[in-house]
Amino acid sequence: MRFYRIFLLLISALFVACASGEKKPETPLDTLQAYMQAIKKKDPTQMKLLLSKGSLKMAEDEAKAQNTTVDEVVKRETLFTETQKRVEFKNEKIDGERATIEVKNAFGSWDIVPFNKENGEWKIAKERIVEEQMKKTDEEMRRMDEQFKQQTIPDTTSPTFETPAPLPPTSGVPDTSTPAPTP
Repeated sequence: MRFYRIFLLLISALFVACASGEKKPETPLDTLQAYMQAIKKKDPTQMKLLLSKGSLKMAEDEAKAQNTTVDEVVKRETLFTETQKRVEFKNEKIDGERATIEVKNAFGSWDIVPFNKENGEWKIAKERIVEEQMKKTDEEMRRMDEQFKQQTIPDTTSPTFETPAPLPPTSGVPDTSTPAPTP
């Protein structure tokens, strides 16, 4: 009889643990899959739980600028389009507290989704996408500046530079002279 009580107590505890909430994502892929489920359910609360602190700060700033709620921004700015029925992913890479997964977008190309580990949990780090875009823009600007500096500018003091002959001054009187005949 004592065995049955312990068994029932364990089963009850397991049931309460399972019913008390969803399992926390243990890997970046688990986080991505939980995020996709939250999108399908249109559950901004769950979506926010899967975003990094930096991502949430960006959403808060945008909500304030647009005079809307953070939930509206989070629901609108997902990593996937509503028309995507299937999401493909590959190349989960974990490097310490950071990770990435490649995800096929609605146009058929692959995007990199970054993750940060915060308080032992993997979170989607949208702020790293913005940081990467800014790095690319800075690099492009630097490259363009370098190209501009390498281009030669004509030297106006060089003897090969020809300046046009000055025009004769006009007196305000119309020219009535006859043009020279052409041969």
